[in-house]
Amino acid sequence: MAEQKQNAQDTQESQDPSFSLQRTYVKDLSLEMPNAPQIFLEQEGPTVEVSINVGGQRLAETIYEATVTATVTTRIEDKVLYLIEATQAGIFEAANIPAEQLDPLLGIVCPTMLYPYLRANVADAINRTSLPALHLAEVNFQSLYEQRLAQSAQEEQQGGQDSGLILPPGATRQ
Repeated sequence: MAEQKQNAQDTQESQDPSFSLQRTYVKDLSLEMPNAPQIFLEQEGPTVEVSINVGGQRLAETIYEATVTATVTTRIEDKVLYLIEATQAGIFEAANIPAEQLDPLLGIVCPTMLYPYLRANVADAINRTSLPALHLAEVNFQSLYEQRLAQSAQEEQQGGQDSGLILPPGATRQ
């Protein structure tokens, strides 16, 4: 009787949803200063452009890799002061997660967990240039996820409408 109870409990536990971060790592990090050292003589303040992108892939049945990439381009007038691209990745285990919850988990929760590591790596790389520190602002990954969903829905709607453009074989709308 006790053995049956234990087996039933083990079966229930194996069916319970589970999610955990297994590992984080820097997947890519590059820093370019194409106009150094002449750019250091400029007196003007720089402009900063930041782009954030989220990605991921399934590695095994319950194992996923999620990535967050930041591209930071800093310019003085039309000259690049520095360009940094960093990709922070993580390995996550997600078992018994309902299919409708898996995409938001990978598109919102995982990037939110990885982003602090990415911010620290970008700040450290910029600090090593001897230029003033740059700390990336907080990102609302839920909002970004919802924007991507809305954009995908809009592209699907427009895909059914004729834009008047004739595309060569194999080409897709951008």
